[in-house]
Amino acid sequence: MTHPARPLPAYRELPIDPSKPPGSAWGVFGDDDELGTINLLTPERVRAALALPSEGRVFSLNWDVELPDPPILGRKPLEHHIIDLHPGADDYYDRFYPQASSQWDALCHMPHPHYGYYNGRTQADITGRPGSRNGVDHYARHGIVGRFVLADVARYRASVGRPLRGDEPDGVTPEDLEATLAAQGVALETGDVLLVRMGWVGWYEQQDAATRRALAQAGQDLKTPGLVGTEAMAAWLWDAHIAAIGCDVPALEVLPSGPWNAPDPEATYESYLHFRIIPLLGLAVGEMFVLDQLADDCARDGRYVGLFTAAPLHKIGGAGSPANALAVK
Repeated sequence: MTHPARPLPAYRELPIDPSKPPGSAWGVFGDDDELGTINLLTPERVRAALALPSEGRVFSLNWDVELPDPPILGRKPLEHHIIDLHPGADDYYDRFYPQASSQWDALCHMPHPHYGYYNGRTQADITGRPGSRNGVDHYARHGIVGRFVLADVARYRASVGRPLRGDEPDGVTPEDLEATLAAQGVALETGDVLLVRMGWVGWYEQQDAATRRALAQAGQDLKTPGLVGTEAMAAWLWDAHIAAIGCDVPALEVLPSGPWNAPDPEATYESYLHFRIIPLLGLAVGEMFVLDQLADDCARDGRYVGLFTAAPLHKIGGAGSPANALAVK
């Protein structure tokens, strides 16, 4: 694990080397780094986070692996097979998509259309075999443990008369995030895991079968709330110096996003937040986390921080993993 030799640069100071892509954090954690912002989960920050829980309340942030049902964004239904061992049971899965439900995106999940994968890796480096680069196995070996901060954007937006709807492409701005955190009386610290609740998972669970089928059939035209796909949002996330961000929407950012729906995706790639924060900034991204129960508890006691843990699958070169995430208060 490599850490920067000096304080983390501000977004406006990126890149630290003029030979690196603009707006990139390549080299901040070392030229060979494959962890990105997870490097910020230092032993000192882990120890501080371990001291936060006072009540022992544990919240699983993991959705049923077979939800959404039908799957969205082109994934296929999981097939679960039980093996009768006479007595006992074993089982196995077919068509298991690690990013179909609560999930982590690995740094090999998304390249920038011009500059490639985080820290200059290429498509040839993404093999899923020994030696594969930027895989989720790096998150797995390190573990993701630190302080979480919940930003309950859904509750805040409803309180000011601007509720988010699960089936509308309503963009959450940096100003929304700042206003939410201010209303909750909490500030982000370097190395935090920021959990952003927009209410989509809870909304989805209330929908009937016909609506769920329509969402699945929408493909890349799926409409959901999410973070706006602007450079200002990327700058805000980097300057917060968070270790990871988790949300309860399918793609973190608002959908539809520019490149999937424009006649010329190459001309509009800058509106797609994933292209900025994963391959350029090396930010760990989690999606479709279950946050409603945690949010209700935080609203009850006014404490929006606690211990966060996650253990992604140790799959060499994996592009993603089920979240395997817990919050403890």
